[in-house]
Amino acid sequence: METMRRFTKHPALRIAVIALLTLGSAAISVASVGYFDDETWPAFVVEKLPLSSARIEEFWLLALQVHVVAAAVSLPGCLLLISRLVLRRFPRVHRWLGRVVGVVVLFSLVPTGLFMALFAKGGFVSGLGFAVSGVIVFVCMVRGIQTARACRFVEHRRQMVHVLAQLSVAVTSRLLMIAFDVVGIDADSAYLIALWLPVIGSALIVEGLLPRATNLDLSRSLHAAFRRRLSHALAQPRLLSDRR
Repeated sequence: METMRRFTKHPALRIAVIALLTLGSAAISVASVGYFDDETWPAFVVEKLPLSSARIEEFWLLALQVHVVAAAVSLPGCLLLISRLVLRRFPRVHRWLGRVVGVVVLFSLVPTGLFMALFAKGGFVSGLGFAVSGVIVFVCMVRGIQTARACRFVEHRRQMVHVLAQLSVAVTSRLLMIAFDVVGIDADSAYLIALWLPVIGSALIVEGLLPRATNLDLSRSLHAAFRRRLSHALAQPRLLSDRR
């Protein structure tokens, strides 16, 4: 496990993962534009309709559109939130971005995702997979907010990486589906495996690689360091103006 931790801290790997998730998020967002065109529904939407009633069908379409927009904000937002560069040089941006992403995730992304899980392709098993991922995102986001307010920054980062890991399932699941199709795995089985494997695997990887901060002194020392960096960042514009 220690060897894996050192490997995952390699800068090249971090850049590759961030680039993959960024490109994947952009590709999904572009492909989702068709969800807003009533005249040319994508195949994903067509195979869902009609639902049990016109009212539920209308609500499902609205939930889908809200979910797509929320996902387009949440995944790139989380990638910026875990950026040490943004945290160190733009602490105010990090703080306000965290608030925006938190609201979007808790009040848009997760509720619409849980609702659509009721109608997921693959029935109960796949719906349960989406629900488990949504619950992990919700719980970890709430804990992430709580730990940030309590200045427990090591634990805060771990919770936010959990959120990012689950949001990344949208990308990794699609990549697995492509790989399974290439090797000829049955489509129904591939769909379930490509869903559950990233959901469970992402959670286990984060739990295994990131430390838990149970030492209050560690959290306090990190908080003090963060306040010093924030004070220094806020003081720089004043110093420049004084020189002028």
